[in-house]
Amino acid sequence: MNKKRIAAGLLGACVGSFVSSLSQAQTLLQIDASAPVPAPQTGHLQLGSAVSPKGETLGANNQYLTRNAMPWLPVMGEFHYSRSPAESWEGELRKMKSAGITIVASYVIWNHHEEQEGQFIWRGNRDLRRFVELASKIGLDVVVRIGPWVHAEARFGGIPDWVVTAMPTRGNDPQYLAVVERLYGQIGQQLKGQMWKDGGRVVGIQLENEYNLNGPAQGAAHISKLKSLARQAGMDAPLYTVTGWDGTIYPSGEVTPVFGGYPDEPWGVSTSELPPKETYAFRFDSRVSGDLGAQTAATAPGTAETDIGLTPFLGAEYGAGLPAMYRRRTLVSADDIASMLPVQLGSGVNLMGYYMFHGGRNPLSVNGVNTLEESTLSGGYNDTPAINYDFNAPLGPDGQQRPVLNKLRPFHYFLQDFGPALATMTVRKPASTPADAAELSAPRWSVRAKGDSGFLFFNNHVRQYAMPAQKQIRFSVKLATETLQFPQQPVDIANGAYFIWPLNLDLGGTRLRYATAQPVARLDHGKDGLVYVFSAQAGIPVELGFDAASSTHISAPHARSQLLGDKLVLDQLQPGLDAALTIKRPGARPVTVLLLTPEQTQQLSIGELAGQRRLVLSAQDSHFAAGGLDVLSAGAPSLRVAVFPALPKLPKSSLPLKPAARDGLFQVLAAEHAPSQLAAKVTQVREAQKAPPVMIGGLARAALQPIPETFKAAAAWQIELPKQALKGLDDVLLQIDFVGDIGRLFAGTKMLDDWYYNGQQWQIGLKGLKGLKSLKTKGPLNLSVLPLRADAPIYLPREARPDFKGEAQIAALRKIDLIPVYRWSLRP
Repeated sequence: MNKKRIAAGLLGACVGSFVSSLSQAQTLLQIDASAPVPAPQTGHLQLGSAVSPKGETLGANNQYLTRNAMPWLPVMGEFHYSRSPAESWEGELRKMKSAGITIVASYVIWNHHEEQEGQFIWRGNRDLRRFVELASKIGLDVVVRIGPWVHAEARFGGIPDWVVTAMPTRGNDPQYLAVVERLYGQIGQQLKGQMWKDGGRVVGIQLENEYNLNGPAQGAAHISKLKSLARQAGMDAPLYTVTGWDGTIYPSGEVTPVFGGYPDEPWGVSTSELPPKETYAFRFDSRVSGDLGAQTAATAPGTAETDIGLTPFLGAEYGAGLPAMYRRRTLVSADDIASMLPVQLGSGVNLMGYYMFHGGRNPLSVNGVNTLEESTLSGGYNDTPAINYDFNAPLGPDGQQRPVLNKLRPFHYFLQDFGPALATMTVRKPASTPADAAELSAPRWSVRAKGDSGFLFFNNHVRQYAMPAQKQIRFSVKLATETLQFPQQPVDIANGAYFIWPLNLDLGGTRLRYATAQPVARLDHGKDGLVYVFSAQAGIPVELGFDAASSTHISAPHARSQLLGDKLVLDQLQPGLDAALTIKRPGARPVTVLLLTPEQTQQLSIGELAGQRRLVLSAQDSHFAAGGLDVLSAGAPSLRVAVFPALPKLPKSSLPLKPAARDGLFQVLAAEHAPSQLAAKVTQVREAQKAPPVMIGGLARAALQPIPETFKAAAAWQIELPKQALKGLDDVLLQIDFVGDIGRLFAGTKMLDDWYYNGQQWQIGLKGLKGLKSLKTKGPLNLSVLPLRADAPIYLPREARPDFKGEAQIAALRKIDLIPVYRWSLRP
C-alpha cells in the first residue's frame, strides 16, 4: 500500500476526482433498515422428536431453523431415487453435495412401489433405504416426501390405479386411510434407524402435496391424521412440512409450510410468452409466488397466509429448471434460474429448496401395460413424456452438469458460510419499489439487516424481458447506528445483473463496511489464517470500504487506496487468482481476500480434499468424491484443475500428470485423456406421413398429446452404435438434434426414452440405457420423430420455433452425435 497516497493524495487530485464524479447525475436508492429485529418466538410449532442420541438438536422458531441451538439456513435439492439408476446414486449425491446442497429431498411415489395391490417393491431403483443410507454416508440430510398424493408429474399423482378406481382419495375415508396406513408402515420400515432421533439423517417428512381441499373429511383434519399415521409408523422427525401455495390447508402448529416459485408455467394454457413472473420481484408482504400448478382449486385463502407471523419462510420448490409439457414447452437459461436467488433470499427465504435439482426417467410399469407419467390419457391435467423427466435440471438424468449449476454454486457456498448470520436478519423494504411484477423500470432490491450488519440484494433480470440499465446508482442504507452511502463512485447496473453485497461484514476482526462484490466463502485454515472469497460482477468496478483505522493493517499493492472521512476506500482492484489484499492485525490471524472474476467464480467448487477445505477451479465438471476429486469432461480430452491451498504432495492420478505449475496462489494440475473418436451410423427407414391436427380438450381445454395411433405418421431412423463404445470412458452421451413434435428412442419395440421438442438438446447416456445388455451384441436403436404441425396450438420459445418454410409440418433429424465423457480421478 502506498501510505503517502493515503495520507496526502486525497487532499488534492483524488478528492477532486471524487467530488467531480459525485456532482454528476446519479440516483441514490434509499432504505431504512434501522428498526430492531424482533426476538424469535418459539412454542407455536409442535413438530416431532428433535434430539439425536448424541444430543444434537434441530428446531424451528417463527423466523428460522436451528441446528444445535444455532441459526441454520440449509440448501435443499430434489432428487427422485426411483427415477434414477441405483448404481448412479452415490456419485450423483456427491455431485449435489459438491454443488453446495446440504439436504436431499425425494418423493416416495406410491405407484413406483405398490403398482399392484399388496406387492411392494423396495429393491433396485426403488430401494429407498439404500438411497437414504448413501445420502447419510456422504453427509447429506434427508427430507422424505411421503405423499400419499405427490403430484410429481406422475400418473394419478403417484396413487396406484387400484386405489383411485376403488375409493375416495385425499381425505379421511376409512378405506383410503387403511391403505395409506399400510403404505406408511412400509415406508417406516425402510426408514427404521434412519430418523434423526435414532442417529440417522432424516430431518423432515412432508405430508401430502399442494393440498387445499377443505370439504367433509378433508382439510386440516386430513393432514393431522396423516401426521399421526406417519408417527405411528415410526416416522418421527424434527420437521413436518406441507406445501404452502395455492390456498393450502393444514393444522396450524402441527406442520410448517414450505413455498416455491417457477420462472414460467408449463402447466398453463397460453401459447405465447407470459407477463413478467413475480418470481423475479421482491416480496415484502407475502410468501406465495403466484400459480404453482396445484390441480385442485382453493375456495378461500389458506392457512399459510394467516400463519406468516408464526412460521419461518422455508422453500422447497423454487424451480431449478422446468418440465416440458405437451402444450407448453418452456426452456430456461442459467440466468433465468440463478437470478431468482437474490430475490428469494432478499424476500426472507430461510431454506432454499429446489425442484428438481436432478433430472430422471420414469421407471417402466411392472405390468407392462401402463406408463407412469401424468397424462390426459389417464385423466391428468397435463401431458408429460412417458419416460423422460429431465426438468432442464442442473444435473441431467445421466448426471450431466448443466451450465446453471455453475451459476448456482456460488450462492450455495455463500449460504454455507454466511447463512447462519443471514437467517437472523429481517427483510427491509426500500423507500421506493415497483408497483407490481410487471413494472420493469424501477430498481428491484432489498436489504436484510440486524443491527449494523446486513446484506443488499439486487435483481435486474426478468426472463424474456429486457430490463433498463440502472444508471449511476448509489445506495443509502440506514442501519441501527449509522447510515452507509456507497459506492463512492456511482455504478451502472446492466440488464441481466443480479447480486448480493455485504454491509459491515466482519473479516476476521476487520470490518468491511461495504463491497461492490459478492461474498462467496470463508475458509478457516487454522494458524495459517482466514481466506475470504469474493466474486466481481461483470461491468461493475469493485470498490471496498473499510474503517479508516484499518489502513495500517491492509496491504493491497495493486489497488488505489484513499481515505474518505472515516472510511478507507479501495478501488481499481483487478480480479484474479492472486490475493486481492491481505490483512495483518497484531495478535490476530492473517486474512487473505481473493477476488475472482465472474468466469472464475463459475468454475469454483469448494469441498474437503486431503483433509482440508479447499478451492478448486476447473472449466470441466469437477466434484468431490470419496477421498478425492473427480473431473468429468464431455467432449474435450484435456483436463485441468487449479487448487488452493496447494496439496502437500502430488495426488495419485488416474491419468499421467503434466508438470505441476502455479497460477497466482493456485496449484495447477493437468492431464490429457486419450481422445475418443466416436460416430454412429444413421439410416432413415421411414419417411414422415401427414400428421393429424392436434386435438383440443382435457381438463385444461388445451392441446392434447397425440393418441398412440398417431405415431404411425412418424419418420424413423436406425442408429448403429460403434462396438465397445464405452471402452475407457465414463459414459457416452447420445445427443439427438431433431425438429418435430415428439421423439422416441427404442431398442426393438422397447421404448428407452422420449422427448418433447423444445430447442434443448436431447441426450441419453449409453451407460444407463436399460434394455441393452451389451452395446456390442445388441442390434441398432430405432428413433422415431412425429411431425410437428405448423398450426399446432402449443407454446415453443421464440428461439426454438422452427422455420416451416411454407410446409404444413416438419420432422427432421439434423444431427446425431456421440459425445465421449472422460473421467479423471485425483486421490491424495
